[in-house]
Amino acid sequence: MAIDYNSDADREIFRQTLEEISRYHMPFGKYGPVHYPPRGVPIYDLPVDYLAWFQQKGFPKGRLGELLEIVSHAKMGGADKIFDAMRTRAGGRTKLRKPRQREWDFDDENR
Repeated sequence: MAIDYNSDADREIFRQTLEEISRYHMPFGKYGPVHYPPRGVPIYDLPVDYLAWFQQKGFPKGRLGELLEIVSHAKMGGADKIFDAMRTRAGGRTKLRKPRQREWDFDDENR
């Protein structure tokens, strides 16, 4: 029996999965709420290196792990653009670099 990947049911499951991905934020670790308050980094904006680390060490258990694996496969397969609509709704890509220092104090008292 052949699987019809173009069926309405499969498209609906895909749409629901993308919707779930858009709502999940990293709940722990380097990209969690401690470092990126208040909710952590959206999982669709996690760097490929971080997702590759999970691929080596093992994804978390449960739905979070399943969604991280889907995001990982999409990004590593070159399909990162699939998340652009989510980024647009959220106001753009999450900035993962710390802001650079823009002002310096060259006060003589500190020397």
